[in-house]
Amino acid sequence: MIPALPPVARPGDALSAVDTPALLLDLDAFERNLDRMQAAAAAAGLALRPHAKAHKCPAIAQAQIARGAVGICCQKVSEAIPFLQAGISDIHISNEVVGAAKTVLLAQLALQGRLSVCVDHAEQVAALAAATAEAGSRLDVFVEINIGQNRCGVVAQAPAVQRLVEAIAAHPQLRFKGLQAYHGALQHLRGHAERREAVAAAAGRTAAVVAALARDGVRCETVTGGGTGSAEFDLHAGVYTELQPGSYVFMDGDYGRNDYGQALRFEHSLFVATTVMSQGSGDRVVVDAGLKSLAVDSGLPTLWGDAGLSYVSANDEHGLVQLADAATTRPALGRQLLLVPGHCDPTLNLHDEIVAVRAGRVEAVWPIAARGLSR
Repeated sequence: MIPALPPVARPGDALSAVDTPALLLDLDAFERNLDRMQAAAAAAGLALRPHAKAHKCPAIAQAQIARGAVGICCQKVSEAIPFLQAGISDIHISNEVVGAAKTVLLAQLALQGRLSVCVDHAEQVAALAAATAEAGSRLDVFVEINIGQNRCGVVAQAPAVQRLVEAIAAHPQLRFKGLQAYHGALQHLRGHAERREAVAAAAGRTAAVVAALARDGVRCETVTGGGTGSAEFDLHAGVYTELQPGSYVFMDGDYGRNDYGQALRFEHSLFVATTVMSQGSGDRVVVDAGLKSLAVDSGLPTLWGDAGLSYVSANDEHGLVQLADAATTRPALGRQLLLVPGHCDPTLNLHDEIVAVRAGRVEAVWPIAARGLSR
């Protein structure tokens, strides 16, 4: 009989016993990140709706909600399914949905919880209306406005938004909830002042639309948006009622390169454990974490706690780690190293579970239940 694949880790295992490559979560740092963001949102009087596309893990979403988050965001309809199955019933699909398969599924899922979705075209409204009428469900609908990223969203002007509000109002099973105003690119502007100015400009565009709609008698109950890189400014922008940060729970390498001044700063809690599988030759060793364990779109991972070592190249199943100089001790064969991934979202999507560790011991192994659900 062919043996089953052993689990990557079991509660109680020492960190050194975790099979690699494996995704690790430092629970102490993770929990401090959760508490810090929730406290900041509460102090500013804003709702927190963390983005689950960053972690795709119901256990993490449950920890966020237990601390006061009002619900979560998902980026795709299918991504919401395991969260609904886990009892998380307030989910915002922070994206447009096109195609019968998706609109029908969304309308059916809306029978299981309170769901909302974005639109930026009247045809999307019509499709949602048809699907919900058939399913007998209701949806909250946000109009997404383009505040500078030039991706999704209608032009940030009241007439364009008003036309969509009127289209939504024509269907009693759809309810206009407000605006989504998100600018992903400015999350990664490195300079603190540069990022502050960009966020202020984006918030100003949003505020102008909200004010113009109010003059026309249209109330935006909720204005949702923001992210990890902009949160400290979004909290006090005076326009958002709800924030959508996601990566703050992990603080990947890319977000870690931002300058946060003395304000809202989070800790690295996410790592990929990897093992030295070959001594290589000369000034490098080879580890077992490569492209199938790490996303490198935002740069190569960095070594955690190992001065003099640099991850310099990722192959499918191998990573090359360079020694700084002849005085650097070469890691022994079988030694476990920890890597900080450059981009958490796609890295999570490469793993089936995340190993939660505290004080060098495995405390839990959580399924990444929404892995691969990108429809």
